Amino acid sequence: MVVYHFSAALSLIIVIVLIALRRLNRRDDGKLRRPPGPPGLPIIGNMLQFDPSNVHICLSNLSKKYGPLVFMKFPSAPMIVISSARLAKEALKDNDLAFSSRPSSYSLAKLSYNNLDIIFSPYNDYWRDMRKMIVHRLFTPEQVNNFRHAREDEVSLMIKEISQQANSNGVVNLSKAAMSFASNVTSRVTLGKRFDEIGSRKTRFEKLLNEIQAIKLLLFVGDYYPVLGWIDRLSGKISRVDKVVKDMDTLFQQLIDEHLSPNRPHYMDGDFLDILFQFREQQSSSVPFDWDNIKALLMNLFLAATDPTAAIITWVMTALIKKSSTLKKVQEEIRGHVGNKGIVDEDDINKLPYLKAVVKETLRFYPPSPLLPRATTVRCNLDGYEIEPNTMVMVNVWDIGRDPEYWDNPNEFLPERFLTSNIDFKGHDYGLIPFGSGRRRCPGYSLGVTQVELALANLLYSFDWKLPHGVRQEDIDIETEPGAIVHKKNALLLMVERYIV
Repeated sequence: MVVYHFSAALSLIIVIVLIALRRLNRRDDGKLRRPPGPPGLPIIGNMLQFDPSNVHICLSNLSKKYGPLVFMKFPSAPMIVISSARLAKEALKDNDLAFSSRPSSYSLAKLSYNNLDIIFSPYNDYWRDMRKMIVHRLFTPEQVNNFRHAREDEVSLMIKEISQQANSNGVVNLSKAAMSFASNVTSRVTLGKRFDEIGSRKTRFEKLLNEIQAIKLLLFVGDYYPVLGWIDRLSGKISRVDKVVKDMDTLFQQLIDEHLSPNRPHYMDGDFLDILFQFREQQSSSVPFDWDNIKALLMNLFLAATDPTAAIITWVMTALIKKSSTLKKVQEEIRGHVGNKGIVDEDDINKLPYLKAVVKETLRFYPPSPLLPRATTVRCNLDGYEIEPNTMVMVNVWDIGRDPEYWDNPNEFLPERFLTSNIDFKGHDYGLIPFGSGRRRCPGYSLGVTQVELALANLLYSFDWKLPHGVRQEDIDIETEPGAIVHKKNALLLMVERYIV
């Protein structure tokens, strides 16, 4: 009974303090011209209107009601949602510096070894230094070309594996094949060996990647009310994150130890991990660079390269199988150019404009990262409204790709729109920003797109894809799994009716 009264009294004190703080905050809020948005509740603000399982759709629905710039209030900080190309340009180009940071959370801080990475870390001197090193050493055109053999080799292996499946039962799990290809390419580029060669750790690593994506979606009370952080510990969320981070650190340490072995095979020389070792040995940056820095960047490389690549390949094939005329047109282009060569190499890709248009249209219609999270660094003005520093920002790339002010027939899958347009995904055309824009644009997007285009060209060249017996085009669903990277919820199962060996 004493414990009950003590807990009740403590909860009452906490509520009173939070209400007092909220009222203090109101004094400043009243002076600001806020964007429109849904009314919130005392203390929790708009948390009940925020659906973490399908965030981009949830925010899109709010934008339809309140406009392309929506204001929402959360206990820890205000948030704005940007859902038009015009406002994305104003924020990410005209106010690039002001919108250059990231929202913080317990799980992201732990995954990034206390903000030592370049994806989740806030905007500061350390982040600028790290990003500069990564861009100038890892993702140069020379480095992208250095791994051409690995990409082409993995494509050949994927085609052989699909042929074997086709000989067995004719049904291919495209989602699984895409993930296997993406994992193996990422592993070879980063570690110098195939993901499949990690052995028994492969299953561990697959589970680890899935768990990392899951904990990124967790809502922590302590992120909103630091004084109530003990609730996250009681609920088991803290221990869940800590276990994932410990497992990740153990695996990364094993991979680093293998790389440091003097008996390692020569084919591992020159991979990304080798370059990260050079960063540590040379200490060429203005900030210390040690093992935790390497592990944080390893986490970035695996998360940013594996999931998006697999998701894009799956969504392209989903879009094509749902629209047979487009599938036929892109296959005719590829086969007409390549002829009887037997495989599409990277020299062929730039001569396939319709294939490139299909990839662009998929990035518009099914962006792998439907939301770009940002945080403001200073007070600024957006569309005539005042935005405070430390405001969370969600740029709804999914919604922007359907912006009727920017796109004709935005709800139709029409690759032809890009055949007569110079619009690209490099971050300068704000109706198509799947990889971000400005300072926070993904530094490795060119490497990712290169392997996506190569894989798709060979899948479409080598096989004729059909729906399984009894399945119609309208039966192919486009439901998504919750996550920062949006995967197709149900695996894409297709039949190979004819294939070239």
